[in-house]
Amino acid sequence: MTLCDDFESTAAGAVPDTARWSVGGPNCFDGSGKATIDSAVSHGGTRSVRIDPGSSYCGHAFIISPKVATMGPVVYGRFYIRLAQTLGDPHVTIMSMHDAIESVDGSTQDLRMGGQSGILMWNRSKDDATLPSLSPTGISLSTKIPAATWTCIEFGLDSAMGTMQTWVNGSAVSALQLDSTPTADVDQAWLGSRPSWKPSVTDLKLGWEAYGGNGNTVWLDDIALHTSRIGCGS
Repeated sequence: MTLCDDFESTAAGAVPDTARWSVGGPNCFDGSGKATIDSAVSHGGTRSVRIDPGSSYCGHAFIISPKVATMGPVVYGRFYIRLAQTLGDPHVTIMSMHDAIESVDGSTQDLRMGGQSGILMWNRSKDDATLPSLSPTGISLSTKIPAATWTCIEFGLDSAMGTMQTWVNGSAVSALQLDSTPTADVDQAWLGSRPSWKPSVTDLKLGWEAYGGNGNTVWLDDIALHTSRIGCGS
């Protein structure tokens, strides 16, 4: 396992283990957003990471691991997330990964997972493409993330094959799968926008970023990275 952290070894109120994590943001970070170990809410054991964003755009907060850069072309991840409020209509991000393919000519681009139109979705910062397409059909094929309960999210990225896979609570979500065959209302627009794009990521950032002042308290627990699928039970 490249990374496995249940946060049990870090004291409540402290920042996550600095040997594994830093705290910051994918675009800017003014320090007002916080990531601290919480002993009041947890998925397994007695601790989790609590994300409290600041009130400004640059107050978003993420815990950041550089381990992805050492993993090669295939990256699988698993994390548990608990939201104080459900995902609403505005665009927000809960996971962001530096996109090595798109970060050229001095720009920094990320592959992101988050919410929009009330559903879980992928987003590419370079061209703001979404997976699925935010059509009525695409929205119906994704899933919602409920508030005040733990949700297991898994992803698989293959930079050689150009594929992305997503599972929620152990089940594949049809709207969140990317392959080489365009599917209407799912990945057709994503593939059409940048046909040569493949998911080549170099870090893992988990937290909360809103683009219209939409705050939320987020808890994260039992985070893992590996070169094969991890599952929700391990």
